[in-house]
Amino acid sequence: MYRTHNNGALRANHINETVTLAGWVQKTRDKGFMIWVDLRDRYGITQLIFDEERTPKDVMERAKTLGREFVIQVTGNVIERESKNPKMPTGDVELLVEELSILNEAKTPPFTIEDATDGGEDLRMKYRYLDIRRNPVKEKLIFRHKVSIAVRNYLSEKGFIEVETPYLIKSTPEGARDFVVPSRMNEGQFYALPQSPQTFKQLLMVGGMDKYFQIVKCFRDEDLRADRQPEFTQIDCEMAFVEQEDILNVFEGLTKHLLKEVVGFEIENFPRMTYDEAMAKYGNDKPDIRFGMEFGELNAVAQHKDFKIFNEAELVVGIAMPGGAAYTRKEIDALVDWVKRPQVGALGMVYVKYNEDGSFKSSVDKFYDQDDLAQWAAVTGAKPGDLICLLSGETFKTRTQLSALRMELANRLGLRKSDEFAPLWVVDFPLLEWDEETERYHAMHHPFTSPKPGQMELLDTNPGDVKANAYDLVLNGNEIGGGSIRIHDKETQSKMFDYLGFTKEEAQAQFGFLMDAFQYGAPPHGGLAFGLDRLVAILGGQETIRDFIAFPKNNAGRDVMIDAPAKIDEDQLKELNLKITL
Repeated sequence: MYRTHNNGALRANHINETVTLAGWVQKTRDKGFMIWVDLRDRYGITQLIFDEERTPKDVMERAKTLGREFVIQVTGNVIERESKNPKMPTGDVELLVEELSILNEAKTPPFTIEDATDGGEDLRMKYRYLDIRRNPVKEKLIFRHKVSIAVRNYLSEKGFIEVETPYLIKSTPEGARDFVVPSRMNEGQFYALPQSPQTFKQLLMVGGMDKYFQIVKCFRDEDLRADRQPEFTQIDCEMAFVEQEDILNVFEGLTKHLLKEVVGFEIENFPRMTYDEAMAKYGNDKPDIRFGMEFGELNAVAQHKDFKIFNEAELVVGIAMPGGAAYTRKEIDALVDWVKRPQVGALGMVYVKYNEDGSFKSSVDKFYDQDDLAQWAAVTGAKPGDLICLLSGETFKTRTQLSALRMELANRLGLRKSDEFAPLWVVDFPLLEWDEETERYHAMHHPFTSPKPGQMELLDTNPGDVKANAYDLVLNGNEIGGGSIRIHDKETQSKMFDYLGFTKEEAQAQFGFLMDAFQYGAPPHGGLAFGLDRLVAILGGQETIRDFIAFPKNNAGRDVMIDAPAKIDEDQLKELNLKITL
């Protein structure tokens, strides 16, 4: 037996017991006649003591050779510490070592294995197996485990069955780019790694499974950001004989359960908002509603004077920044520069200071009087002491720019508190969105999403007005889940492929298996998929998912630890009937 206890277990009630511990050397303090060693494992740290008067001489000599991250095993007697450490669970005791085995020596690590490390992100990703030893990373992985267990328990209790679906599937043209896998046994043919188990979970509903879930790896070959990885994990779910309300109730319950069980946060209300309302009030379809600063549309009260910029704009819109009237001209100019950055793309910003005495001072006083500015304040909900920030231009672009400014101001004002949670359902998305590049409509979610009841006929006349029977779950300004009621009959699915520009032959080649299955009694069904990585990060008080993944990729999609992706040798290429041309 390598150990009788772990390194977080010993307490005062173990004094005078003989125990065996094993782990990594965190640090040593050598006073010559006495050596202290902090021994670490996943569970905690125990202080070891080697004493010339009480420790065998050969053990004492070996203790002097110990370095950081050596793997050792020790046996000894638990004694009371003279200088107790109330910050450590094991701080009342230490182990007087009688036997020491060095199980493995270690090179000096490239950064300190402590909570506050001196290692940069790139270095720590290269040596991720060392970084995992640090408490901040280790605790995030344990936290992820707790969330996964809570999800499995909740869904299992609700009658869901976990079913594994294939990883080697067929490539489809919709959505993001696929990762493809060449088939050695089928020359010139390729598998794709799944972007989601969408069609398989629908087939499980045809198969009568009724309630399915899976915590599953998915893959997308797309450009990366801090909250994106080429491989990610979904909590994938599907239910038969349901309407939208049934699904929202089940997964609202799951979210409440996770918030309560994992982070101790109780919430009753999950507000609902249409896509159109979210865009008008917040400029995006995943608004953070932990704070206000709702948009005020000002066309009616700003386009009656000789200010050409506003008069020629499709939309004039503003928000009120709490306390912003105290900003200096230099600070306001910095905000103007911020919205003019390429990442935001605004041409400028008009501002109005709503002074504490009720007067107004703006950057457009030449064109607008105090009564005009008072109307702006009323529309944006500004109060004395606030700063009104206005943008104008094409509707969608301007809303997107103001949304970015709203989030930036909220961050500066400390309004996005990591220990507060505000969930929101966004419903009634457009079924289709127009793509300027291809000059045709694409499915906003995926081609299996059904239109809202009674709207199918609009596809012939006003396809852009058709609403989808789809819904997203938003938490703290992040989409954590999304889904829809699916099309479940061949005729409607075939018609949808027509609208999306598929020929009959293309639709049959890509999705014939699904439409064939619909002919054998497909029940009404729908589902939802949570992004587990993002959900765990937000529950853990962060928005960047990387530290909640054991072995993440960097922003270039590379695993710098194992140096992947990498070239393969000529023999493998020949087996796969592939030839790389540079």
